[in-house]
Amino acid sequence: MKTIKLVTIITLTTLTIFTSCQSEENEQIGNNPNAIAPTSEVAKKFKRTGMNDGGKDDFLDGNSCAELIFPVTATVNGIEIIIKNEVDYELALEIIDEFNDDDDTVAFKFPIKVKLNDYTEVSITSQTELEELNRKCDEASDDMEDAISCAKIDFPISILTYDINLEQTGAVVIESEEQLYSFVDDLDSDDLFSVKYPITVTLSDGTSVEINNDSEFEDAVEECISYEEAEEAAEESADELESIVSKATFKVESFVTGGVDKVEDFAAYTIEFTNDEKLIVKNTIDTTQEDIEGEYDVDSDTRVLLEVEFGTGTAVSALNNEWVVTTYTSTLLTLQSKTDTSVTLTFKKI
Repeated sequence: MKTIKLVTIITLTTLTIFTSCQSEENEQIGNNPNAIAPTSEVAKKFKRTGMNDGGKDDFLDGNSCAELIFPVTATVNGIEIIIKNEVDYELALEIIDEFNDDDDTVAFKFPIKVKLNDYTEVSITSQTELEELNRKCDEASDDMEDAISCAKIDFPISILTYDINLEQTGAVVIESEEQLYSFVDDLDSDDLFSVKYPITVTLSDGTSVEINNDSEFEDAVEECISYEEAEEAAEESADELESIVSKATFKVESFVTGGVDKVEDFAAYTIEFTNDEKLIVKNTIDTTQEDIEGEYDVDSDTRVLLEVEFGTGTAVSALNNEWVVTTYTSTLLTLQSKTDTSVTLTFKKI
């Protein structure tokens, strides 16, 4: 888990497309005092939810406002690879994840094609253009004009349209995110619309919720954005923790299980965290003993997680666990079992 030091490009082109295959519905014509304007916050959230999410390849291009169009040739940490589909992302990730203390670099073979948040496809011809695109993406994120990816509407949904006098003018069925984006984007200032509820929204934590009105939709989106921000903060902390433990050696400062501190069971051992996610345990009292090897992984959800795994039956197997990192400094890690909060572990850097 690392920050790819990647410079990236081009001004976001303003585009409007409406390739939706929206189908007309027969609905009873009437008025609706709850119809919303395209400039309303609800409408903006529907539009952002319909935007193309370019976040899957952020580890390569460094921004969520553009989706790479295959094939793409890139040199990752000095190794050239051809990415033909999303499965090939693993080729890049394996190179990136090989060591956790290096500065990862990605250099594209230009030109490359990308699909923007508004579904426009553009060609990027240089690193300078890619950097400009990333700058514009950061601005869109700061202005809350980027894609909302944490809430996925289950399509199809029906939308009724109204004029400024709140008289119904039509009805459409929206069957995809692109159609939803284009529908809202194409509305004139005096066009109004109303979503036919209930609709179902799937959040990034995997839960599906039934939405019965505009207010509930806004609340669900705000909640998932907050969850996503917590995920991003945890990921940044996990990156920091990984840099702290990589190539560092620790001792067990405390290990509480069953209400008893069993730190003395580990007094003879030091634990080295390598930069390729290996653990090496040495007996500093009886140096004739063979080293014990294991593996670790730093991960995150909305928390920072440290997984420790040794073989069964070793002197340190009791430390095997997926630990929640409750606090950390440059010299001290305080951990709590993910499944049993009464079990705690503290590592102190030597």
